Amino acid sequence: MRVVSLVPSLTEAVAVTLPGVLVGATDWCSRPAHLDVTRTGGTKNPRLDRILALAPDLVIANEEENRAPDLDALREAGLEVLVTEVRSVPQAIGELARVLAACGAPERPRWLQEAEAAWDALPEPAARRTAVVPVWRRPWMVLGRDTFAGDVLARLGVDHLHAGHPERYPRIPLDELRAAAPDLVVLPDEPYRFTAEDGPEAFGGLPCALVSGRHLTWYGPSLAEAPRVLGAALRAARR
Repeated sequence: MRVVSLVPSLTEAVAVTLPGVLVGATDWCSRPAHLDVTRTGGTKNPRLDRILALAPDLVIANEEENRAPDLDALREAGLEVLVTEVRSVPQAIGELARVLAACGAPERPRWLQEAEAAWDALPEPAARRTAVVPVWRRPWMVLGRDTFAGDVLARLGVDHLHAGHPERYPRIPLDELRAAAPDLVVLPDEPYRFTAEDGPEAFGGLPCALVSGRHLTWYGPSLAEAPRVLGAALRAARR
């Protein structure tokens, strides 16, 4: 198999499970470290000429991260394109199994079995908390409806306040975010890199949880340790 991945999460999953299968990945595919493949541009602006030159047997993509016109162009050029949809942890597990099987994996890898077991064994939270979850600054954007990260947080006992918003990543003025008075603010380090010096100061003393964006938003090998890593970061944020 020759596979091109247009999704960082899927790049890591395939590279870890089937070394040597990937021949191309986006410029944003940072895992695993030292991945040695042809770079094909961004997730939103892939270099279609480079992808075609690689003559892959399969291109793997995601309906949220990649643009339909680009995927249509690849199909029209004769390439097979597998498009995933991931809005929840169970859906992520199923889609990862589908992708890996399509790439030639004979069975579910150990890390995927461990990820499924880790989330299945997660106890019911003793108490629930509310949160706002910014994903960008200037302008402020937050998690809205129907997101994978929102489902991850909900399973860890954190209900984000914009889960019912009509948009998936709405722009909300900072004053409105503060006025909502959530129990905590969850600040991931991607796509915007929130840090202890860049983010918490905007929320006027509200408790802030600085969390790993990879564990919150990626669906791949990080899923196995995400409950432990995120849980610890969330517990550390108290009033």
